[in-house]
Amino acid sequence: MTKVTGPDSDDGHAWAERLGWAYGLTAPDAVDRAAALVRLDDARARVRRTRVHLNETWRLTAGLGQEEQHREPMLTAAREAYDEALSHCLPEALWCRPVFGSISTWPGLPFALLFLEWEARHPQEWTRHAKAWGTKQALIRELAAADHSEAVEARLVDLVDLVVQRAYRCKDREYVRVARAVDGDDLRDRLDRAHRSDNPWAQLHAGYVLRLLDRPETPNTRHVWRTWLAHGTTKPPAG
Repeated sequence: MTKVTGPDSDDGHAWAERLGWAYGLTAPDAVDRAAALVRLDDARARVRRTRVHLNETWRLTAGLGQEEQHREPMLTAAREAYDEALSHCLPEALWCRPVFGSISTWPGLPFALLFLEWEARHPQEWTRHAKAWGTKQALIRELAAADHSEAVEARLVDLVDLVVQRAYRCKDREYVRVARAVDGDDLRDRLDRAHRSDNPWAQLHAGYVLRLLDRPETPNTRHVWRTWLAHGTTKPPAG
């Protein structure tokens, strides 16, 4: 993801100050989630206001010429206000990933995990308030490509376990990457339980992930996935 907003020097404390309220999005209590959703809607309204102001300021200063326009204090202030608003909102704050470096050392990592957990646990609320399939895909791919602490690996195992037990949603197939990255006894035990459960979707999805874990040479392509679905059974297709 390309860096869009937020200072490079941000630390975990600064992220928590801006987005600590977002932990309510995954709260088990619906009242707590509703309060967090109000905060999110307020943050998004601020993003819209500052974007309108930035666009208007850009239009008003367009006659100055490119270099002079970029130095214009009024435009600089409008851009900074917009960037600040983005840093208080999800998923927008997650677009400020530094271009270089691993996501495993990024101070925003807890909120990237939170964003994905929210989508996994409360998909309809996520869709209504923060649908961002491209952000979901990019985060999953980066998480699957990085080295993580045991605590983060445990969170990723939880995510895979949550996702395989629900009906398929856009970009869920990307979680095979995560499963391959954190493959181990804990993950396989959970997938096996899901595969043997009474949940037809868990049987199908967990079976697919287990198949690809056992066959690392098999690409996780749409064709492979659709072949599995077309077969319509928890047993591997012939061949």
